[in-house]
Amino acid sequence: MEKYNMSKNTTFYALGLSYKKADATIRGKFSLDTKAQSDVLLQAKAEGIESLIVTSTCNRTEIYGFANHPYELIKLLCQNSEGSVEEFQEVAYIYKNQEAVNHMFRVGTGLDSQILGDFEIISQIKIAFNNSKREDLINTFLDRLINAVIQASKKVKTDTEISSGATSVSFASVQYIIRNVEDIRNKNILLFGTGKIGRNTCENLVKHTKNTHITLINRTKNKAIELAGKLNVIVKDFLNLQEEIKQTDVLIVATGAQNPTIDKTLLNRKKPLLILDLSIPRNVNPDVAQIPGVTLIHLDYLSQITDYTLDRRKQHIPAAEAIIEDMKLEFNTWINGRKYAPTIHALKAKLNDIAASELAFQRKKTSNFDVAQVDLISARIIQKITNHFASHLKNENTCVDESIEFIEKVFQIGQLSPTHTSSQIEKTYKINLS
Repeated sequence: MEKYNMSKNTTFYALGLSYKKADATIRGKFSLDTKAQSDVLLQAKAEGIESLIVTSTCNRTEIYGFANHPYELIKLLCQNSEGSVEEFQEVAYIYKNQEAVNHMFRVGTGLDSQILGDFEIISQIKIAFNNSKREDLINTFLDRLINAVIQASKKVKTDTEISSGATSVSFASVQYIIRNVEDIRNKNILLFGTGKIGRNTCENLVKHTKNTHITLINRTKNKAIELAGKLNVIVKDFLNLQEEIKQTDVLIVATGAQNPTIDKTLLNRKKPLLILDLSIPRNVNPDVAQIPGVTLIHLDYLSQITDYTLDRRKQHIPAAEAIIEDMKLEFNTWINGRKYAPTIHALKAKLNDIAASELAFQRKKTSNFDVAQVDLISARIIQKITNHFASHLKNENTCVDESIEFIEKVFQIGQLSPTHTSSQIEKTYKINLS
């Protein structure tokens, strides 16, 4: 496996946990709100970690970054969440180098989503990227990789039909409501929370139910008012939450709270109520299910529902994977170029030194020695030799690390001389080696 030790001899890692092995309770413990994500970045910077991003959604919490050992990143996650190292070890995954790159491509293109083809994660990656960039925590490698993943995501979404049908929890929740609530058009619907999932759910409610009795409540009322203005729905004060719950038929909870905001004490009612909890951590206490007539559905259940378009979307996985492979090849070609450029530069300098030494010797031994002509021939020969080595290193079937090691060993250029410092190589090839 090729190494991605592009910076300070550290390794590139992708680690975290997702819906695949971690249930909603565990994911809730490791969930990072906006402040916690900011704290991770500040702590990483203080501890000398040069480049990383952190994402946290209802389906996964992940860190992508460089470290000497993965524990440096695991510590950041555990110290800024409610999760322990022991819990992390039970459900987590750790990828490094090429496997970490592969993982980010699959996540960013919706192939690793809880609902196949859900592209909401790519916006989270963009946000994470911008947050890290503001803290000067994005090196050239991660910058290039994230942009490659964003390009792949766009191409998969536009060139395949993998995102057709129910491809998000927001859409799946609305479809569940339509299928399980009679006369939904005339029912009272209350949406509590106007974050990303809440906004998307509200848009889907308006579009697919044709309901004119949709009410929004958010702790910050201005956010609800802003959304209501776009969708023509009702807004109520947070203080009216309990009263509104009494009147509603469907309650959708999508807040970003770290503890339950809805429990039995708020549900003083007799008529049936469907509650959908679209939050991680859970924002509805499971004890509400003990109340007669109350049905509680969590997003993990919604994500398991097989909709009629899933088989059709699965047919587009090979096309999506082909797009990913093309983008990864382009990225890896760039990476390898950064790896071998210093070696090719040093090789050329070594050959020039050999040629200069030999020409100096021949100049003393040979009368009427044509220095200009011999210099020209030598330069052309050296260029052809280095071109051959460069072509070999560019070949996709070449193990670049082993070949670089071999070239440096044969030509005794493993340790660059003081005349070939990193700063000079950066200047020559106009690349940033940091």
